[in-house]
Amino acid sequence: MKFLEVAEVFEKIESKSGRIEMAEILAGLFKKMDADEAERVAYIIQGELLPPYMGVDMGMGEKFVLHAIANSTGFTNKEVKEEYAKLGDLGKTAEALLQKKKQRSLHSQDLTIVYVYSVLMKIAKMSGTGSQEGKIKRLVELLNNAKPVEAKYIIRFVMDQLRLGVRVSTLLDALSMSSKGDKSLKPALERAYNLSSDVGQVAREFKKHPGGPKGSAIELFKPVMPALAERLPSSAEIIKKLGKCAVEDKYDGFRMMIHKKGKRVEIYSRRLEKITHSFPDIVEAAEKVKAKDVIFEGEALACNEKEKKFYSFQETMHRRRKYGIKEAKAKYPLKLFVFDVQYLNGKDYTMKPYSERRKAVEKVFGGKGMLVPSGMKIVKEARDLDKLFHEAVKEGLEGVIAKDLKAPYTAGARKFAWIKLKKSYGKEVDTVDAVIVGYFRGSGARTKFGFGGVLTAVYNPKTGRFETVAKVGSGFTEEEMGSFKKQLDKLQAKEPPKDLDYELKPHYWVKPKIVIEIAFDNITKSPTHTCGREKGKGYALRFPRFIRIRDDKGPKQATTTKEIEEMYKMQ
Repeated sequence: MKFLEVAEVFEKIESKSGRIEMAEILAGLFKKMDADEAERVAYIIQGELLPPYMGVDMGMGEKFVLHAIANSTGFTNKEVKEEYAKLGDLGKTAEALLQKKKQRSLHSQDLTIVYVYSVLMKIAKMSGTGSQEGKIKRLVELLNNAKPVEAKYIIRFVMDQLRLGVRVSTLLDALSMSSKGDKSLKPALERAYNLSSDVGQVAREFKKHPGGPKGSAIELFKPVMPALAERLPSSAEIIKKLGKCAVEDKYDGFRMMIHKKGKRVEIYSRRLEKITHSFPDIVEAAEKVKAKDVIFEGEALACNEKEKKFYSFQETMHRRRKYGIKEAKAKYPLKLFVFDVQYLNGKDYTMKPYSERRKAVEKVFGGKGMLVPSGMKIVKEARDLDKLFHEAVKEGLEGVIAKDLKAPYTAGARKFAWIKLKKSYGKEVDTVDAVIVGYFRGSGARTKFGFGGVLTAVYNPKTGRFETVAKVGSGFTEEEMGSFKKQLDKLQAKEPPKDLDYELKPHYWVKPKIVIEIAFDNITKSPTHTCGREKGKGYALRFPRFIRIRDDKGPKQATTTKEIEEMYKMQ
């Protein structure tokens, strides 16, 4: 299939905001593609060449892309910059300049999906001396053969600015609709995606078996989407919901999923990034686990064994680094509390009940050392759960998580199989995790920092969109204000995220990448914010204060609109 057809579909999607409309347009495209094309287009729609845990990055800055556009169109770098300043979008700049191109290629050819993807992959894989020149040359080759609309989307992809607003969930809707005309195959597609975290693989296998994914199975070294917990306000509510249940300590640490096969060990974050390099001590401990192959999940905390205390989340996060690993390992030794097993000795454990998975945890990790089972007890009564909760808080933990003894591992889903009870539900302030979508200039004493606060949003899985919930201006130290300004400047965007609903406009929009934890007094209804908006009013956090950056969470792992609604009811 020609890439032009894909680019023209992207044009149509850009003018739509409804998830169903987008899915219908994409369904028509997927219906025409073969398995290889579907795989590549699924990746491109998500702004990636391979799943995030593969670590493939385009690695082209604005300056080099401007140079490539100049080379392919015959305009000077100055003229390209002037057009960019006028249009505010490098993709549109490439499109406009190609329409009035000063030089024509003698041997241009139609671009196909497979060819465009292969060139982009070659660009991404180039490294070392001369790589930037090589990247520019390859990009120029693409642009020389591209129609103006194709060039727009190629450049936007390279710059990580595709901005289609198509989430994985919408893409899976489209795949189902391309085969059945409806979303009846969505559950099977979701399971396949949640077990592999690889949307390209799901699309390829679906095209091979359009009646539905065949034998979706967990695979070693393909991270499973992490299960998520719901909230309830009290022990009584939890027991009413679950009855007899397991109660695990809730640790304020770094969540990891570890894959081991023989002597090979890989560690993935809850954002599905491969972080093996940063934790040689965890790798060494995992290598000694008495299992042929295993996938397990745990919470890592930096600890002081002599004083029998755990360090804070911020101190634990010092362990996640590319350099100075040996020093960090000595200063912040880790303890990993294992709380689940998804795969063991050739068997998929995700569909087994929690009670059976817990037995596997205790059997495999029951000894002493760095890897130990999380604290857990079985309770039947609310008073017993309450007692465990207060004991956990007294020990400096976040609280507890109650787990349904009969439930399977709910990969990628927030269900009542797991229910968290945090200390913040009591007399202390509550917190949520929200993604930054924009920031404000400083005024008064903050003028010198150029930073006055951030606009934040939560995620609505039902609509696949982000909804604003708070403008956060307090809680930042002077050092953090300067640091935030530098980070957010790099993520600055000319336009708001396409999948954001908003009323309040910040001075600068940013790509939704950074998640922060926010404390607040309560939740109110406000015409300013769009979270769960009905009759012109949405939910808003009252007196929001910045607590910390959640480096371990991605935008879609932020607090959801549904959670905000439930917290409002709990008040």
